[in-house]
Amino acid sequence: MLTVKLRKKLPDFTLEVELEWEGGLLAVVGPSGAGKTTLLDCLAGLQLPDEGRIVLDGRVWFDSQRRINLPPQKRRIGYVFQDYALFPHLTVRENVAYGLRRYRGGLRRHRPGVAEVLEALRLTHLQDRYPALLSGGERQRVALARALAAGPELVLLDEPWCALDEETRGAVRAEVVGLQRRWRVPFILVTHDREEAETLGDAILNLDRGRSRLSGPQRSMALREFESGSS
Repeated sequence: MLTVKLRKKLPDFTLEVELEWEGGLLAVVGPSGAGKTTLLDCLAGLQLPDEGRIVLDGRVWFDSQRRINLPPQKRRIGYVFQDYALFPHLTVRENVAYGLRRYRGGLRRHRPGVAEVLEALRLTHLQDRYPALLSGGERQRVALARALAAGPELVLLDEPWCALDEETRGAVRAEVVGLQRRWRVPFILVTHDREEAETLGDAILNLDRGRSRLSGPQRSMALREFESGSS
């Protein structure tokens, strides 16, 4: 269970988010400048809310009243940025393995490991290549593999396929949903595309000039057929 109640003053409005979410894939949707990335950054510990509380499965990450603010490396989050943020001087395998350095000791969640993640995302044959030699879709899969390899308790995806062509985007989205179902890690996906949110999300968090509203969509028939075929 993820419980979030936060306020963060932005230049044009104050972002206010309040939600309780059981898990699965949460799609965060809204227009540009609605505060979507700010919300992810607050969850990841990269930005500090002005006030509020963030708790995942009973573990307090942030509580302004109790002055608790865990640093990013203690929140066990996998974050896939819009530009993927791969290290150009490291190979695919080295990029994926880099995430393992962040977390040491007792993980509460299964950590699939580098080899398993590379195989699941069809990257094994590319493991010795450098990011400059990869396509956009391949770089996106490497970024996702790095986020998953450390066994995170939450994965954040900030419009990760906005630079991909339509065909590649569809294939990568299907892979993401399949992996989320396979490893049962909660995913939060930021998108400005409402149709995408309704297709992928188990629930939708709508943001509009700082206000939030949680709803639960009907998943599309095409995606349900994909999931039943991959199970």
